[in-house]
Amino acid sequence: MMRSPVGELKLIASDRGLTAVLWDYGESDHTPVVATSIESNDHPILLEAEKQLTEYFEKKRTTFTLELDFIGTEFQKKVWHAMLTIPFGETRTYGQIAKQIGIPDAVRAVGGAANKNPIPIIAPCHRVIGASGKLVGFGGGLQNKSILLQLEDSRRNPTLW
Repeated sequence: MMRSPVGELKLIASDRGLTAVLWDYGESDHTPVVATSIESNDHPILLEAEKQLTEYFEKKRTTFTLELDFIGTEFQKKVWHAMLTIPFGETRTYGQIAKQIGIPDAVRAVGGAANKNPIPIIAPCHRVIGASGKLVGFGGGLQNKSILLQLEDSRRNPTLW
């Protein structure tokens, strides 16, 4: 567990990379279950993930250089990889992500995949907003989405409703 401005975060890895960043809300219906999950406090992947997240929260890092091991459907992985291309301090709409992955009519499905993102913050689903510019849907809660967006852009005043 690591402390952060958005609460306690649990980091989980496999031998291939980071598999999850989980809010400490108890068990989630989309917690990745991996036979080779690593939760050891001294594992190099987890130590590096905690280091980079700490730097991000201290405004000393704008990009992550971690190996990621996404666990999900092929569609979900496409969405999560598309989110990785959103630059620090910028946002995209669910519709823009749907177009980026080549399925412009899949806006709701993109929203569902974003909500199931097992590696939030690093795969920045908080940077995906509604077409109206409002903050909608976030597994970590809309307040945390707002905190993350403000952390990345102090001029931003995200609208929660």
